[in-house]
Amino acid sequence: MAEVVVLIPHYNTIDALIKSIKSIDEPIEIDIYIVDDGSSTKPKKSNFEFYKFGNVIIDGYKTNKGIEYALNYGLKKILKKKYDFIARLDCADTSLPNRFYKQVEFLKNNLDISFIGTWVNIVNEKGEFLYTHKTPVKHEDIKNKMYLNAMFIHPTICFRPYIIDDVGYYPTDFKAAEDFAFFFKVIKKYKTANIPEALVNVETSDVGISGSKRKQQVKMRIKIILKHFYFGFYPLYGLLRNVVLLLVSRRISTAIKKILYR
Repeated sequence: MAEVVVLIPHYNTIDALIKSIKSIDEPIEIDIYIVDDGSSTKPKKSNFEFYKFGNVIIDGYKTNKGIEYALNYGLKKILKKKYDFIARLDCADTSLPNRFYKQVEFLKNNLDISFIGTWVNIVNEKGEFLYTHKTPVKHEDIKNKMYLNAMFIHPTICFRPYIIDDVGYYPTDFKAAEDFAFFFKVIKKYKTANIPEALVNVETSDVGISGSKRKQQVKMRIKIILKHFYFGFYPLYGLLRNVVLLLVSRRISTAIKKILYR
């Protein structure tokens, strides 16, 4: 049995799903758990006959419920299978070689750390490199700067399954920001880190959740910050920063990031 399983939610993007799974290139066994969220055209085992690193399990709903429900459904099923590590990947995003091996080795060599992410390369829909998004590496920096934005890039995370018993599943009351809300719960109870290396290519698109639902996402982020708020530099600055983001277009914010991270 594989030590690690990769949870991938899917909704009507089979080509993007295949692209993501084809990117996995590892020296260790990796199982894939696909949760289909009520797609009109559902993935089949035959779509993934090329995959040679482990088992591909396909599960899910008959009707669309939303990514937060799909993630929680997958986690509940995965926890019954007793994997040592759970990782994430999103449709259209691609893993660089040995990504999961490096994360598993990091966790094995740092037993005090329970939850990790990595840096990412941001690419456009043509796969063209835009910039490398670098998140804080150490737990205290992550904990402080979480008030500014998510300090983990969701499709890069890898964690020890027991944290779910303690922090619970993805919240379902913060639509489009369920990952941000989940990360806040994790950093309050467990030591975390980011590997300072881009191990995933994340595709940005104006039709993705960060584009079409960006304003909703920022509003939910503000609600989450207020939920965890205390009077201090980072919560105050983070609240102001996200209010400003409501007034700035995605195109402008992406252009600023390209300048900052270049």
